[in-house]
Formats: sequence, structure tokens, C-alpha cells
Amino acid sequence: MEAELEVGGAFVARAPDGSVHISGEVIECDPPKKLTITWNVNWPALVEKLGVTLVTYEIEQAGDAVKLTLTQAHDRPIDDDILSGGRQGWPAILSSLKSLLETGEALTIKMEPPQRMLAALKKMGIATP
Repeated sequence: MEAELEVGGAFVARAPDGSVHISGEVIECDPPKKLTITWNVNWPALVEKLGVTLVTYEIEQAGDAVKLTLTQAHDRPIDDDILSGGRQGWPAILSSLKSLLETGEALTIKMEPPQRMLAALKKMGIATP
């Protein structure tokens, strides 16, 4: 993950081979409390057909611990089959982030492609890798 932590800054998540998988823009940045970014998977026609996704990370003290709340929002209704991909992916992303913050090393989590989401995208005519 790479982020320019200022409004209008770039946000990039790279695949293991170094290619850009997710790109976006910083919409709101209030370190260390809140970060809102656009989250655009770099597949042709995805953003055009599904709209922009906003992802907000909010961090707050919770007693002796820290609470992280992640919110994903869309500018239009999104089919549950398509959302199932994020429901599969976010736990891995957040687990890796937790490991990075605690140990300095992110996790590499091997996962099967989200078949339900990919089938729904194919029905919409969205090509996926």
C-alpha cells in the first residue's frame, strides 16, 4: 500500500508482482483518526459500471486497545453477489494490516478468487483478469 496522506493525494495497492491492483485518491485525511479514500479496482469498465467505492478507516481509543472501523460506501446500489468479493477480501486485508502494525511485517494470505463476485461481474460484461 502506498498513500500520499493529504487530500487529493494518490492511494495505490499493488499486487505481489508490483502491478497496480487498486488505485484511488485521498478524500479525507485526519491522522491518526480517519482516512477516506476512493477504492478503484483496476479492471476495465468496473468503475464505469459500478461507480466509485469510498473506503473509510476510523481509529479510536477503546480502553487499553485501539478500535479500527472500516466502512465501504457506494454511490449506487450494488448487487449482493458483487459485494460478496469484498466480504471475502476485507478480513484478509485487515488481518494483514494488524500484523504489519504489530510486527512490521504484512501477511501474505493466499485466497481463492471470489467466484460468486466474478460470475456477477461477467454477467454485467465486466472483464476480469
